[in-house]
Amino acid sequence: MRSLAILGLALGLGLALGLTPFSPAQAEVARKSETGFVIQRAVDVTADPAASWRELVRPGNWWSKDHTWSGDAANMALDPTPGGCFCEAIPDNAGGPTGGAVHMTVIFVQQPRVLRLSGALGPLQAEAMHGTLTVLLKPIDGGTRIMWEYVAGGFMRYKVEDIAPKVDAMLGEQLIRLSARLGPKAMPLPEPAPVVPAPEPRAEPMGPPPPSRNIPETGR
Repeated sequence: MRSLAILGLALGLGLALGLTPFSPAQAEVARKSETGFVIQRAVDVTADPAASWRELVRPGNWWSKDHTWSGDAANMALDPTPGGCFCEAIPDNAGGPTGGAVHMTVIFVQQPRVLRLSGALGPLQAEAMHGTLTVLLKPIDGGTRIMWEYVAGGFMRYKVEDIAPKVDAMLGEQLIRLSARLGPKAMPLPEPAPVVPAPEPRAEPMGPPPPSRNIPETGR
């Protein structure tokens, strides 16, 4: 039953991401509305799922310092247990205040296959937004496919068309940095569509000339 649950979740997220063994990974804002958006990202790495999981739960090793409150990714930590915190310490630097931040909270774990976290990332934290990040690690030939799906919705003062691409780019950067530590695999490229040559123009056969119309002359 447990393995069937994992398989069902893997198939569900895989189909949602549009991924099959013969298709390239997707990277896009998959869906948008006036109140939210869905981001889907995926990458293939050479590390196996167990090694990928160990690195995944150590964000201080790969998260960009440009997307931290403290300016140092080493201050980030993730406790991969239900209720665990994806948190960041904000130490006293040059006389500044000491504090911390909760980026997300772990709400589902099935090591080393599935990790789900809840939280509004970055500037969305100051809005009335809710976000859910599902991370799926799927064994593939020669490594692991890592799939991320972030679903965000609620009320915010940003326009979806402005903020969604920025969140997509931010998550994409983190996934690339994670894959760099795990050995990125070359993603398969889609086969080009066959080129159908345009038909050569052909001269239409000339029909018979139109019948002459004899117009009688009128006297003057």
